[in-house]
Amino acid sequence: MSTSTLRQDSLWGDLIKIFLAVVAPPVSVFLETGLSKDLLLNVVLTVLGFFPGIIHAVYVSARK
Repeated sequence: MSTSTLRQDSLWGDLIKIFLAVVAPPVSVFLETGLSKDLLLNVVLTVLGFFPGIIHAVYVSARK
């Protein structure tokens, strides 16, 4: 498998992660970290306001 194919697969995976973080932030964080403090924090942020939950989910996805 060539390097460009790996980069393209990684790009599509990252785009799907970001899309999922915007549509369903807790699901995105759960898929990245499992049952963790990050998931609990994201659920609380999403309940308090959807936008903070999105920001946190994108951060968690980008961090990994």
